[in-house]
Amino acid sequence: MILDEVKRAFSENRLAIYASIAILLVSLLLGYFLEPYLHSYFNPVVDDLTQKVQQGTITLTFQSLFLNNIQIVFSMFIFGVTCFFSAFLLGFNGFFAGYYVATADNLFTTLLLIVPHGIFEFSSCILACASGFVLFNFIYKFLKTLYRMDNGPVRELLATSFNASYDKLKQAVILLVIASILMAIAGFIEAYLTLPIAEGIYSIFT
Repeated sequence: MILDEVKRAFSENRLAIYASIAILLVSLLLGYFLEPYLHSYFNPVVDDLTQKVQQGTITLTFQSLFLNNIQIVFSMFIFGVTCFFSAFLLGFNGFFAGYYVATADNLFTTLLLIVPHGIFEFSSCILACASGFVLFNFIYKFLKTLYRMDNGPVRELLATSFNASYDKLKQAVILLVIASILMAIAGFIEAYLTLPIAEGIYSIFT
């Protein structure tokens, strides 16, 4: 039953997922190739984050990583009310990630430190953005159905309109839950496994 609902959430919202993938890929590429033009804007942010990590002001624990990233996930979902802001948040995160990779002195090492958890983190962001799009779709269908209905008791009109578009709300929440699970996995890998994996692979190829 639950598995069937998950399959429906993915199959009936393929366009939202594909759009999110496209937004992430384009923003990553733009951030990477526009790095020379962004250096004066983003480099102070990167230097500040690096300094805070080195000083211990920011700790890369599972809890801190997960809490920070889950805020982004839920922001993409909530901002689905306007649709545009979900796309903006995903695009900005991809843009910054692309920029960060472009500034790396050693691309191979940088990718080793990103890919293990990044697979889950980027997948989570894609689904979170898609969940925001689906939430927007729910609101649109709800208002559209409500607008087309004849006059009647307000409670009955709202209930009928909600029931007619409920599937989209349920699917948005399903995508959000899966995005949250993936982000938890990403946080665990980043906190405990990324560095050992990177060191192991690095030792093989160097």
